[in-house]
Amino acid sequence: MDAATLAIDTLGPCRIDSPLKSLIESRQTTEHYVEETDRVLFHDTLAQVGGLGLAPGDLPGFEPAGPRRSIFFDPAKLRVGIVTCGGLCPGINDVIRGIVMELSFHYGVQRVSGFRNGYQGFIPRYGHAVIDLTPDVVSRIAEDGGTMLGTSRGAQDPDAIVDCLERQNIGVLFVIGGDGTLRGAMQIAAAARDRGGRIAVVGIPKTIDNDIPYIDQSFGFQTAFAEATKSIRSAHVEAKASPNGVGLVKLMGRHSGFIACYAALAEPDANYVLIPEVPFAIDGPSGFLAHLLARVRARGHAVIVVAEGAGQDLVPAEQAGVDASGNKKLHDIGLFLRTRITDHFAAAETELNLKYIDPSYAIRSVEANPFDSVYCIRLAQNAVHAAMAGRTGMVVGRWRGRYVHIPMHLAVSRRNQVCPDGDLWLSVLEATGQPRCFG
Repeated sequence: MDAATLAIDTLGPCRIDSPLKSLIESRQTTEHYVEETDRVLFHDTLAQVGGLGLAPGDLPGFEPAGPRRSIFFDPAKLRVGIVTCGGLCPGINDVIRGIVMELSFHYGVQRVSGFRNGYQGFIPRYGHAVIDLTPDVVSRIAEDGGTMLGTSRGAQDPDAIVDCLERQNIGVLFVIGGDGTLRGAMQIAAAARDRGGRIAVVGIPKTIDNDIPYIDQSFGFQTAFAEATKSIRSAHVEAKASPNGVGLVKLMGRHSGFIACYAALAEPDANYVLIPEVPFAIDGPSGFLAHLLARVRARGHAVIVVAEGAGQDLVPAEQAGVDASGNKKLHDIGLFLRTRITDHFAAAETELNLKYIDPSYAIRSVEANPFDSVYCIRLAQNAVHAAMAGRTGMVVGRWRGRYVHIPMHLAVSRRNQVCPDGDLWLSVLEATGQPRCFG
């Protein structure tokens, strides 16, 4: 394929300023946004690039996922463990089922053990029984939300976990979890390696916030934002039903506002989307409250979607502490905004009918939708292929539409976040009509 074949015809030079110019002229080029003078590569594999005269080593690339012609473990002698950690997310049971089915029916592995309640399941003092996972046991679990294995937060001693794996003669451990879970998995893999043991530790990244880097999307994310649209729709109905109605919806997103953005685009009744990546001023003539009051007076209603991690700098400083996983506890931005909006309208002597909706736990506990179910089983299959081939200290993911092996240290190296200069945030600004910034 040559450049001429990919060229786009144009009617002539552009000389009129676009109404969107103010939204895009200050954006910076990132992996999420390219300037009109940039180009998106047509070829995306080293095999294709080889046709351009480049050697495979000339460009960095992920190892592709999938079955190998030769494997490391003898399936007849192998025992496998599965553990789920962290918060709930749609699709966990689909992943468990997919792993067990692939191991049992395609590799002939006879012994798969499920460890209960996260990393606690490896530690004797907690007393959690190990579950035998067979095709019959897992055949219907994808119909339920949550995780059949249970979960917990918090680290456990990696050496104690490896002790447990060795006692039970487990050669492969599948870890389903997010950033903290994967950091723990790295420590388990390192402890096993230091002992000279041959235990493969393979992760399936789980984060409802979609904040794991180097994967196109995390499983369960599509289900989550689809469920979130129902709350936005309800907020819009409530807001329109009363004079000066305001619907305020708080969605998940500690550090990344993807659910808020996608839900607002999918259900385009939101007038404001507030996310952690884009700071906003709440007071002053160009602050959020002033803009909201003006809109409600002009249009009679408004719908606000806020990610849980947005505006944390606005909440009065108090010691919030950390949770069992070491994550900083967040202030409730939803309750804060409800109070400030109520006070602002009262001070302006303007009627307000505000409805506050927080569907977070209802969203993360549902079963996966068909898209995520397909995604989960493909992740599970590729995780099994990687483990059987002796890969360890890695996660499976989809990158640029292809399933790949990603080193764990890379998967926890940073957070995937909404880029304020990216196409997604621009789409949100266009859909809501809110200004690029408040204040």
